[in-house]
Amino acid sequence: MTRPGPAAAPGPAPIAAPLPGQVDRPVLGLVLMLGFCVLAPASDATAKALAMTIPVLQLVAIRFAVQASMLVPLVAAMGRDWRMSALGWRLTLLRTALQIAGIYLMTMALIHLPLADAIAIAFVMPFILLLLGAVVLGETVGPRRLIACGVGFGGTLLVMQPNLITVGWPVIYPLAVAFVFAIFILVTRRLAREADPITMQAASGLIGLLALVAAYVVLPRHGPMALVAPGDLWPLMLLMGALGTGGHLMMTWSLRHAPAATLAPLQYVEIPVAALIGLMVFDDVPDPVALLGIAVTVAAGLYVLWRESRA
Repeated sequence: MTRPGPAAAPGPAPIAAPLPGQVDRPVLGLVLMLGFCVLAPASDATAKALAMTIPVLQLVAIRFAVQASMLVPLVAAMGRDWRMSALGWRLTLLRTALQIAGIYLMTMALIHLPLADAIAIAFVMPFILLLLGAVVLGETVGPRRLIACGVGFGGTLLVMQPNLITVGWPVIYPLAVAFVFAIFILVTRRLAREADPITMQAASGLIGLLALVAAYVVLPRHGPMALVAPGDLWPLMLLMGALGTGGHLMMTWSLRHAPAATLAPLQYVEIPVAALIGLMVFDDVPDPVALLGIAVTVAAGLYVLWRESRA
């Protein structure tokens, strides 16, 4: 349940600039990014298994509780600065709301879809981000990248097609995840000018936890707000949170040690890892049409990354 976030989104997310005077260590950066590509789908698979028993919003609350308990002490131990401008705190609140929504929607997607298919559909996010950059930020997007976006959307439709037949409208969930996290990345890029990335994530964890606890106190505990005694599932819930938070830290630190252009293509390793975990844990056998769609989406995404690096 980690999207970059949860953390954790598909595609390039250069939210951690190198420290002044820091020398690139590309091998370490690649190893850390590979770690993210393993931990992120492992966290998603754990959330998928837990969501069969535990209400989704309760899982999201646990995810933020673990994130806060891991990162707030880390910020203190590293002597990081909590201070931000008023705009920085407003952006942090917006970013946290988007992260809650994105993790919730992704977990709902995982309930209904095979792990690899849900993640592959969410990988349409870089194309949405590219188009939002053109529309919202006025960034220049050439015709070749626009064509690649169209091809990428076509690949996503191929992944969705067999799932639309088998599960129906819930196939829309990962598309909603892609839209939410595209906006999340835009907010994060702006917030990165105001806050250290680890402090940013620690603040989001703490704010998200407090907001969800307040919601449970104020709102009736039924429907999405239902609470279930985890029983012997507590260790698995804590593991889910630790995998998600650890994966996001690995991605953040990888961007400290290697250029985003070097690391971004490696994030597509997350899809075959998710397919392998889905096969081993849930006995999910990929549909041939979905496999073709995944291949088309990955090819289009890598082409966009290549064009971005040339630009």
